[in-house]
Amino acid sequence: MNGKVDVFYESKCILGESPLWHAERKCCFWVDIENGVLYEYNWIQQTTRDWKFNYRLTLVLQGKDNELILALDAKIARFDLETEKVEWLADVEKGSETRCNDGACDTLGRLWVGTMHLGQKHEAGALYCIDADLKVHKKISNTTISNGIVWSLDNKRLYYIDSPTQAVQSFIFEEKTGKIIFERNVISIPDEMGSPDGMAIDEEGMLWVAHWGGFGLFRWNPRNGELMDKIEVPVPQVSSCAFVGDNLDYLMITTARENMKEEELKKYPESGSVFRVKVAVKGVLSNKCVLEV
Repeated sequence: MNGKVDVFYESKCILGESPLWHAERKCCFWVDIENGVLYEYNWIQQTTRDWKFNYRLTLVLQGKDNELILALDAKIARFDLETEKVEWLADVEKGSETRCNDGACDTLGRLWVGTMHLGQKHEAGALYCIDADLKVHKKISNTTISNGIVWSLDNKRLYYIDSPTQAVQSFIFEEKTGKIIFERNVISIPDEMGSPDGMAIDEEGMLWVAHWGGFGLFRWNPRNGELMDKIEVPVPQVSSCAFVGDNLDYLMITTARENMKEEELKKYPESGSVFRVKVAVKGVLSNKCVLEV
């Protein structure tokens, strides 16, 4: 039985995204893309700190030791939490028309990150893989709003969301080479349920998908496309989720208040907050990024 959703930090993010559980620090990280803010919530002390960057900050992932890997506009950087030093690692796309969006690391520590046009121009983005030696490889072309990326529990498939397609796509994944081959759409989401955004996988191999415009987090079965469960969230723009806590049995849910009118914000005042809910199934730990200069 799933618990009730509650607000654990009222961050009022314009575009809250990229929730991450850092097991060693016992902390949750997330970002506000448009304000360039990185948040860290200490699970034990229940305190929050933040850092401000002069870029759109779209992605936070765990690196080695006290380092995080960040996507800042269309570049990838290493950020040291102790010294607060930023070290630039790679240009994903050159030019100012696109920015990075969601991303994840595979079992070998390679970074997979998508891009999108700043004006959300159709098919102007792509999905890239960045090797440990910082070589950038384009994997999927002509994407629009590149979002959730997770791997199946047996590591044989990559699941991927390009939001306007209203689908979760499955690709056959070859771990050694990073090669992917499109298999099929495993989940199709009706328009009235909102658009698929970020996602996480649980220990049973089910996908938890944040539905932007859908007031909730939905649990889908990628084997047969069946909807298994829904967690109601009291705001419309639900952007992403991650399993957090010592037992990975809480879901952390990021939301946004982007482009919402004043009357909508009065109706849904918690928009942009970060929520959490205790769930009846556990998640799996995210892979760490292994990027070397």
